[in-house]
Amino acid sequence: VPMADHAPITSAVRDFLVALPAPFCTLATINADGSPLQAVLWYALRDDGTILLNSAVGRRWPTNLVRDRRGSIMVGDAYAWVSVRGTVEVIDDREQAYEDIAMLSRRYHAGDEETIARALRGFRAQDRISFHLRPTGITDHR
Repeated sequence: VPMADHAPITSAVRDFLVALPAPFCTLATINADGSPLQAVLWYALRDDGTILLNSAVGRRWPTNLVRDRRGSIMVGDAYAWVSVRGTVEVIDDREQAYEDIAMLSRRYHAGDEETIARALRGFRAQDRISFHLRPTGITDHR
């Protein structure tokens, strides 16, 4: 079955992805040699239905996504999970990437202003990159 160009996120899946406390996602990418790579990271569902991912430049998974735009995330546990497959748009704008990681830091450290401030100082010193994962397939296993 060919994959659709875009798979809209249903309201039930949206509610699961934006639940608090914020769960981590596991991202799968493809290494240059064709082998898979997985990484656990922060994410956010954007208003346009894409998934925001952000990293320091130079790590393997963002390097993989710049080279091969296909990726997949899984959010959940063994009994209730959602998988979102798709392609990414690379957001190679340092200021936008900093704004993105600042938002993610507030999401994942909600209410802990000291931790957020410390994290943001560290992130400001890094060269960062963001990605918008556009869903082409969704598996809802809940």
